[in-house]
Amino acid sequence: MHVIVAAAGTEAVLPGAVTFVVIGIAAFVLPIVGRAIRIPGVVLEILFGLVIGPQVIGLIGSESTSEGFVLVLAELGLFLLMFLAGFEINFSSLEREGRSPIVFGLVFYAAVVAIGWFGLGFVDLGSTNERIYLTLLVSAASVGIIIPSLRTTGRISTRQGQATIVIGILAEFLAATGIIVFTVWVDSGWGVQLLAVPLFAITLLVSLWLIRTLAWWFPDLAERLFAGNDPDELGIRFSFALLFVFVGLSLALGMDPILGAFMAGAIFAFVFRNSGDLERSLSGFSYGFLIPVFFISIGIQFPLDALLEPDVLVVAVGIIAVAIAAKLLPSPLLLIRGLTLRDSVGAGVLLAGQLSVIIALAEVGVSEGIISEGISAGAVLIVGVTALASPVLFKVLSPPIADAESEHAPR
Repeated sequence: MHVIVAAAGTEAVLPGAVTFVVIGIAAFVLPIVGRAIRIPGVVLEILFGLVIGPQVIGLIGSESTSEGFVLVLAELGLFLLMFLAGFEINFSSLEREGRSPIVFGLVFYAAVVAIGWFGLGFVDLGSTNERIYLTLLVSAASVGIIIPSLRTTGRISTRQGQATIVIGILAEFLAATGIIVFTVWVDSGWGVQLLAVPLFAITLLVSLWLIRTLAWWFPDLAERLFAGNDPDELGIRFSFALLFVFVGLSLALGMDPILGAFMAGAIFAFVFRNSGDLERSLSGFSYGFLIPVFFISIGIQFPLDALLEPDVLVVAVGIIAVAIAAKLLPSPLLLIRGLTLRDSVGAGVLLAGQLSVIIALAEVGVSEGIISEGISAGAVLIVGVTALASPVLFKVLSPPIADAESEHAPR
């Protein structure tokens, strides 16, 4: 009797059998197919969701991913995506490079923002808020493209590689933080709710001090977080605890929860500089299933009908052009850092590549009513175009060097 009642109660939560089967198989098969045809997994997952969704063959309806169990999985995948985005920030690299590269990176990022703002003035946008949001969006970078591309060409330890990494880390961090703070301002204006931002910052600093203190006083426990053979998996438990606490804190302060997820990962990366096996475990768990569910759900709900409207498509193409130009035009500034013009342009091409975080941030803009679904679809197209073209063009401009094999060696 209890089983029957429980089963009946899950009907409003669990999706249909087809949704379960299709998403489960896709999460396993798509990376294999993507590697075979050399298409980034995120692009293929969105395309797959689009094809099986209501816009094309209609195998799965949009309601299957907009409520209930799959929505929970997709949201958790989004939180983990932002957590890992903060987690991959290499603070040791920033500190090792010293003050000069960071100052230069900030100047370069300011130039990207200025060019993005100027370029978007020629795009037919609906409001100033939309223009500000998109300026921050196109200013982001993807360390997930930068690091692998530099490593495969043997350039990660070169002057070009280190300069590109510093700029990429700063751009990813500043763009994500700026977007989330801006959404708070849009929601509350200059009201009392804006105090949530400094309150959140104070909480971050207190949490940072507390975690570092605990790690100092209990070094054995801190070491256990990164043990690969811990039966209790304390590292993963602590990561999720930190993630959930900061997501909850963001919600309590009326801020978007992905800020909490991103900052939780950044705090972890700042305190524990050598995450080792833990980072691989978290990435495997997250990118192995939950994050693909998020991207497949993005594809299922992709507003293809809106994008097919000529006006929306023109705007989307304009945003893509601005996003690429914003990284390429300031690239000659890297001549100051001792790079050749060709390597400088190559770095700009690599910085123009985008992956998953920009899609997550675009979704925030839609949910807050700052940008339209058509504009969000344009952000997805930015990922599709740049994720495919950026690594290829980078290899043409900055071909592999002699010590590429040494860069693949375990560290």
